Amino acid sequence: MCLRLDSQRPSRISLFRVTSVARHRSTVRTRLRPDRSEHAAARCAPESVTGFRRFVLARAVAWIGNAMSTVAVPMLVYQLSGSPLLSGVAFAVESLPYLMFGLIAGALADGYDRRVVLLATQLGSALALASIPVAHLIASVTVAHLMIVAFAVSTLFVFFDAASFGVVPALVGRHRIADATGTLVSVGTVIGIVGPLLGGITATTLGPPGAIAIDALCFLVATVVTSTIALPVRAAPFSVGSGLGTSIGEGLAFIRHHRVVRALTAVGVGVSVANGVVVGLMVVVGVRQLGLAAEDARIGSLYAATALGAFLISLVSARIQRMVGTGMITCLGVVVAFLSMLAWSITGVLAVSLLLLIVYQAANTMIVVNGIVVRQSVTPDHLQARVNTTARMIAMGGTPFGAAAGGAVAGTFGVTAAVVLGAGALALAGTAALWLGVPRLPLLAVLAESAERESQ
Repeated sequence: MCLRLDSQRPSRISLFRVTSVARHRSTVRTRLRPDRSEHAAARCAPESVTGFRRFVLARAVAWIGNAMSTVAVPMLVYQLSGSPLLSGVAFAVESLPYLMFGLIAGALADGYDRRVVLLATQLGSALALASIPVAHLIASVTVAHLMIVAFAVSTLFVFFDAASFGVVPALVGRHRIADATGTLVSVGTVIGIVGPLLGGITATTLGPPGAIAIDALCFLVATVVTSTIALPVRAAPFSVGSGLGTSIGEGLAFIRHHRVVRALTAVGVGVSVANGVVVGLMVVVGVRQLGLAAEDARIGSLYAATALGAFLISLVSARIQRMVGTGMITCLGVVVAFLSMLAWSITGVLAVSLLLLIVYQAANTMIVVNGIVVRQSVTPDHLQARVNTTARMIAMGGTPFGAAAGGAVAGTFGVTAAVVLGAGALALAGTAALWLGVPRLPLLAVLAESAERESQ
């Protein structure tokens, strides 16, 4: 229900789920030698190029719809309940499915036709979302209904995300992945900035149920567009059984035994707790601290500010990683995020709040980008998917906890106390970074060269 860029996708901007933007940027920086074989040429045939363009169109339409629900769902939850706790819980509910089903989805998605998985999950999301405006018309919407739909749509996304990993290579061929990924990231980032603003205006004009209805329609349109795509390669069948547990275990073992990956993943847990507090309380902060009405379109600007912060840092993240050690990037990012979050906890001015959110999300995104690119650089090719999916799940584990805890604290002690709690999570992350020796980690190029030597 939130804007996600993870699968040649927007997150939630909360990420937006920003992690995937990092994965895509890393891919964009990779320059692969063109494959001039007949097979590669076939995969770059006009029908494949057309298929990719349709895939981009389908993703863009779905992302626009997600932007509507990103604002409308928490707005509707707060309108119905007036509870900061339930606002935080709503965000937590959307975050849980990836933690619950991510490993299984990643291991099983290759056993099914990717196109069928994409169609089924998008159509299922459209139907689930449509139930909200329908209920609003014939009876009344309840918070429980919203929670169920949020959980269902997020669960479907987990399987969509897993199936999407192989779609772009299948459509454009390996030697054009960089260009294709750059296109997806550019489209997703623009929607991530503009979408929440449109979502706020739409939710104010049509009401939150009307905005959610548009999201359902967008998923339906995306399903139709996706149905016109002919994927040239079908995933190989997966042998279900003991192999599933073994495959998952190999990814966990690599994270546990690799000092750099283990350290950055541990720091990421505290960072995700703080981000859960920020995104889970966005509407509550807007209403209680900034004095906006629950249906004020300017609430969408808070979400747009986080997207802008992510976009701005993405323009220079590669240069930063070439010049600054990977450990110092993470440590400095934690410090900047901590200070901006403390300042955000006490400001009552919308313009200042937006500026602080931009700074906070830029720092948060740089931390996440750094962690993902480091993982991709040091992980053996045959473990890339499992290690990155597993590490993302571990780091993301703090997000629903932060959202729920932030909502509970805001309801009892006030919004300022809740945001300070999130800043405390960043302080713990910084302490862990010092204890684990993160500041001493070398430049990305050094880590990558070392990993290359070990693989030979």
